[in-house]
Amino acid sequence: MLITLMCDNPNSWIIPYIEELKEEIKELGHKVRVIDDYKKITSGDLLFLLSCEKILPVSYMKMNKHNLVVHESDLPMGKGWSPVTWQVLEGKDTIPVTLFEAAESVDAGNIYLQEFIHLDGSELLEEIKHKQGLYTKKLVLEFIKRYPNVQGKSQQGEECFYPKRSPKDSQLDINKTIGEQFNLLRVVDNERYPAYFMLNGKKYIVKIYREE
Repeated sequence: MLITLMCDNPNSWIIPYIEELKEEIKELGHKVRVIDDYKKITSGDLLFLLSCEKILPVSYMKMNKHNLVVHESDLPMGKGWSPVTWQVLEGKDTIPVTLFEAAESVDAGNIYLQEFIHLDGSELLEEIKHKQGLYTKKLVLEFIKRYPNVQGKSQQGEECFYPKRSPKDSQLDINKTIGEQFNLLRVVDNERYPAYFMLNGKKYIVKIYREE
């Protein structure tokens, strides 16, 4: 089979896991390409859209037999942006990781496989992303190994959408305790969107690390 792995954000956290996937797929005896733009899609068998920020145009969906997405929610609940972050903020410690077929409607295709990330409440962003990367790889490889003997099922139930996060979502409330805001501290990026608070018209940056 010809398998394509795509991430359209060159700075994405998932890039190292895609590189690992590339080698592991080769070991299974398949041809594999890694691309960073949907305009580079060519005819093939399986296209995996991993942590992509742009919606794949319908015309490009016709170029591969399957266009597959990994999304960290119990679809159709939790469609949209940054589902892991939003669920951690909701206090959840079990987060579904779902592999499904891309469709014209966002995050609406048939579901093929699902796993679950388990958190103990101490993990910071890097550790959470690492677990996310491992389960992403697991689902991709499992689908490839089982294909074409894998059945999809339509999404059922009520849907909801998570909004896109922005730097202002990393703002701490000076009137709340650290304990009350610890889940927010867990999911901030110390470099790209660090936690901060405002006091007397000044902005103060807060970075978090755990001592081992």
